[in-house]
Amino acid sequence: MHRKRLTAAVLLAAALTGALAPAAAAHPAHRPDPVQRRLDLLTAHDGVPGALAYDGRTTRTSGVADLDSGRPMTDERGRFRLASDTKAFTATAVMRLVADGRLGLGDRAGTYVPQLADSTVTVRQLLKQTSGLAEYSALVDWTRPGTSEDYLALALDAGPVFEPGTDWGYSNTNYLVLGMVIDEVSGVGFRTYVERTVLRPLHLDDTYWPAPGELGLRGPHARNYGVHPAHPQDGRVDVTELPGYEFGASGGLVSTPVDLNAFWDGLFGGRLLPGWAVRLMTRDTTDIGGRDVYPAGSRYGYGVASIPLSCGGVYWGHGGDLPGGSVGGGRATGGRGTVTVYTTTWAAEGDSLRHLQGAVDAALCAKGH
Repeated sequence: MHRKRLTAAVLLAAALTGALAPAAAAHPAHRPDPVQRRLDLLTAHDGVPGALAYDGRTTRTSGVADLDSGRPMTDERGRFRLASDTKAFTATAVMRLVADGRLGLGDRAGTYVPQLADSTVTVRQLLKQTSGLAEYSALVDWTRPGTSEDYLALALDAGPVFEPGTDWGYSNTNYLVLGMVIDEVSGVGFRTYVERTVLRPLHLDDTYWPAPGELGLRGPHARNYGVHPAHPQDGRVDVTELPGYEFGASGGLVSTPVDLNAFWDGLFGGRLLPGWAVRLMTRDTTDIGGRDVYPAGSRYGYGVASIPLSCGGVYWGHGGDLPGGSVGGGRATGGRGTVTVYTTTWAAEGDSLRHLQGAVDAALCAKGH
C-alpha cells in the first residue's frame, strides 16, 4: 500500500498488537444538482451515514449526523477530523521556517532529529514523501500512547522501503519527523508553531489540536462510524472517539469545512507564505497517478497534491481517511474556487471513493460556469 493517510492502518496496529444543516439550493427538476447526486449516492448506495460538501456559498448534505437519533447532518461549521489534510498545515509551517531562513530544504533531517543522525534523508524528501522511511502507524500499539521518538524508532527498526530520493512512497513517518524538525527549529513545539503561523493569521478559530488524552470532538459534530480494527467482529460501530493527539503532525488536526476552505484560500492566495515558497510546494512534484487513491495525472508536492478536473485544470489540496471518515477537496486553478467534501465513515476505495472525488470535481467545475 503506497499511501497510509492515517487510514484504517492507524488503528490497525491496535488490532495487530493488542446547528441544523441549511437547506441545499433549489435546482429545477430538469437540472439535477451533480454534487447533491453524488452525496446521495454515498449515503444511499455506499452505506455512508452522512456526507457534506461546502463550496463557500452552498452547503449540501445527505444522510444523518447520528444513526441513533436521526438528527440532520451537521452544517459547514461542524467539526471533523482532518486526518492527513493535517500534512498541508505541517508543510506550510515548514515552509515558513524555510522562508524565514531558519531551515533549509536540503538540510539533513538528522541535523535536528538525533535518531536520524546517520541518515541522508533531507527536509525536502520528507515533504515530498520520497525519503523511503517505513510507515510507523501500522507498527504502533495504539492502546499504549508513546512519544514521537518511540514511533520513529519503530519505523527505523523496520528499515527503509527504498533509498532516499529514489522513489515515492506515502508514509506518515515523513510528517512525524517534520513535526520533530519544527519542534527543534522553532523551539516552541509544532502544535504551537502551526497555531502561530497558520491558524491565527487566517483566524481559523474552529481548528485545533486535540489535547493529550482527549478522545471526543469539541463543539457541534456528526458521529463517525466504522469497523474498529481492534473489534472487527462487532461490524460497524461508533468510532467518534479516537486518540487524536497521538496522530500528531501527520494527522491530528480537527477543523470545519469553513476553516479548511479558508486555509486553502489563504495558502494558495499568498496570505501565509511568499509566492516563491508556494510555487516550490506546487512545482517540485512527483507523478503519483494511479497510485493508491490518486487518479491519472495526479502529482504530489510539499504536503499538497494536484488532481485533474474533468472541466480542465486541476485542484490542489490533500485527502485524509480514518475508519470513521474521509475528506477531500482543495482549491482549483482558473478561479473555480474551493470546496471541502467529507463523509462520516471511511470512503477511500471503490464506488465511495469515486463518488467522493466526483462530488469535489462537480462542485469545482460548476463554479467555473
